[in-house]
Amino acid sequence: MLNGYTPIFSQFGDNIYASDVVQNCIDVIATEISKLQPRHIRVDSSGMQTSPKGSLNRLFEFAPNELMTTREFLEKVVWLLFLNYNVFIYPTYEFVKQNNGSETRNYTGFYPLNPYQVDFVQDSSNKLFVKMYFRSGESFTLPYSDVIHIRKKFSVNEVMGGGMNGQPDNVALLKVLQINDSVLQGLEKGIKTSLSIRGILKISTLLDDGAQRLERERFEKLMKSGESGILPMDLKGEYTPLNLDPKFVDKDTLAFLKSSVQEWYGVSLAILSRDYTDEQYQAFYESTLEPLVIGLGQVFSKTLFTPRELDVGNKIVFYHKDMMYLSTSAKLNLLKTAGEQGLLTDNQKLALLGYPPIEGGDKRTMSLNYIDVNLANAYQMGRTNTTNGGKGDEPAK
Repeated sequence: MLNGYTPIFSQFGDNIYASDVVQNCIDVIATEISKLQPRHIRVDSSGMQTSPKGSLNRLFEFAPNELMTTREFLEKVVWLLFLNYNVFIYPTYEFVKQNNGSETRNYTGFYPLNPYQVDFVQDSSNKLFVKMYFRSGESFTLPYSDVIHIRKKFSVNEVMGGGMNGQPDNVALLKVLQINDSVLQGLEKGIKTSLSIRGILKISTLLDDGAQRLERERFEKLMKSGESGILPMDLKGEYTPLNLDPKFVDKDTLAFLKSSVQEWYGVSLAILSRDYTDEQYQAFYESTLEPLVIGLGQVFSKTLFTPRELDVGNKIVFYHKDMMYLSTSAKLNLLKTAGEQGLLTDNQKLALLGYPPIEGGDKRTMSLNYIDVNLANAYQMGRTNTTNGGKGDEPAK
């Protein structure tokens, strides 16, 4: 074109993360998962939960390693998972000898790894190892049982998430992104075309380049001075306007392409724009976040604890305790339901409303309007006897 702009469509490529919609969807998921509070708990035979003191809860509370806080650690894990459909976390530990002569692991850190190649190998005893290659040129072979391995879309490959070769299978998504990119390029070129050339000035006489430049400058001066919209011209010039009518894609098509990407990641427009209701967030949590929360707890527990430790109730749970997204009415309903049952301390109730804790606020209070179902009949019989003056089961009048 005359302004030096070449209207050629470039190829989108194979990297889905070049799309702003993809990055926004993953960012929303990673941000929400980063709010989780991982805890080491122990559940006894009666169902009572305790939080053992030790290295695990200390690491989970503030910093799993010297480079990351807990929030940053969880965010990085999610990004690596969606980038590679596999994420490997290596827990460092040291052995501690107990009084009875046995050894236990004292964990000292958790490190998310980003190898460019991973091989699975077995020794003569069929023990599985994982060999990871890093871009620094180094490689390490570790027992697979010592590595926390989280998979996404675990399907055709026996040990890796993603497609047959353990790589992200984004063929279907890539088609949508390529169409969306072509549409966006078309919009950009249509806008530039409509703003670049408005008409053609035909000069009837033969002029050299210098004379043509002077004639063009005279024409532009006339355009600027023509407040009435009428341009006075001599017999040498003839101006022909160009009526450009670029065709733009309708908003429904654009919305469809964008929603296709959002559905791929399970992130609705309301969640993406951060303008959601309690019900919309609950649906997002149950369909998109909760599988990740459950999977994190299971794979951490399986890797960090021996079968014996699992049998006695040790587990890692990722709590989604921050309910500040709830509306005021939803918070009050939660306080009423959980508070009457004695599930929350006074300080937890204050925190839910955004108030600081108070001294002595760790006690739990509950309503007396509830009774054990096993005691209901005895309670009712006692009320009947009291009403009848202690005359047995005679109906009250």
